[in-house]
Amino acid sequence: MAAPQVSPKNRIVVEVDRALCFGFGDCVDTLPDVVALDDEQKAYVIDPDAASVDDIAEAAQNCPVDAIVVTDEHGEQLYP
Repeated sequence: MAAPQVSPKNRIVVEVDRALCFGFGDCVDTLPDVVALDDEQKAYVIDPDAASVDDIAEAAQNCPVDAIVVTDEHGEQLYP
């Protein structure tokens, strides 16, 4: 699988740790244009530019298992 790319607008990388994701769907409820659930009920990123960085960080913070990792364009982890 290819390494995630820095989003052109927000200049961040949003990743979901599939080993941690239980498919609760809080992220999808909050950011349906950014994250979706696949057939295994695991979250995956659709478009990291479809919401503001603040909204994405908030959704990551609301993940009950901290499965969403947000880093800036330099690789510095913003959350968790």
